[in-house]
Amino acid sequence: MADVKPPFTEVSAKKKVKAAQDLWNTRDPSRVAQSYTPTSVWRNRDSFFTGTDAIIAFLTAKWQREQNYRLRKELFAYMDDRIAVQFWYEYQDAADGMRWKRCYGLEDWTFDRVSGKMLKRMMSGNDMLIGPDGNGAGRWFVDGVDVDEVRIGEEHGDVAPEI
Repeated sequence: MADVKPPFTEVSAKKKVKAAQDLWNTRDPSRVAQSYTPTSVWRNRDSFFTGTDAIIAFLTAKWQREQNYRLRKELFAYMDDRIAVQFWYEYQDAADGMRWKRCYGLEDWTFDRVSGKMLKRMMSGNDMLIGPDGNGAGRWFVDGVDVDEVRIGEEHGDVAPEI
């Protein structure tokens, strides 16, 4: 992922996003952490931390809780050394009786121009149960499906709940 460096074009930004998606889908905290600078600053929902050790600890705990994790990222916007991403991921929540959930969110990334590694990652996301009581009915990223081939939208049950 570090071989693609700013300033970004649409092509290079999309390449960076898909490389991040593929890396995160390995669920290997040490490998993922290598794409960030040693002093990378993160916000993940309500957690704020800095540095490689904190990233590895965070991701280790994340993927212990979020079993069967599968992620899709899409380029939202880019400029110079920054990329904005929208994402969706599904997982079984080990802390909630292994119920299936989907997270919808946005990230903003800032990159080091020399190394191509991420200096800052700010994430905001919201989880929703998938199917009645989280039974997983209506999952998008089932085994054997390429996450990049799934059509995201209303035709696949991605409808906001009525208020």
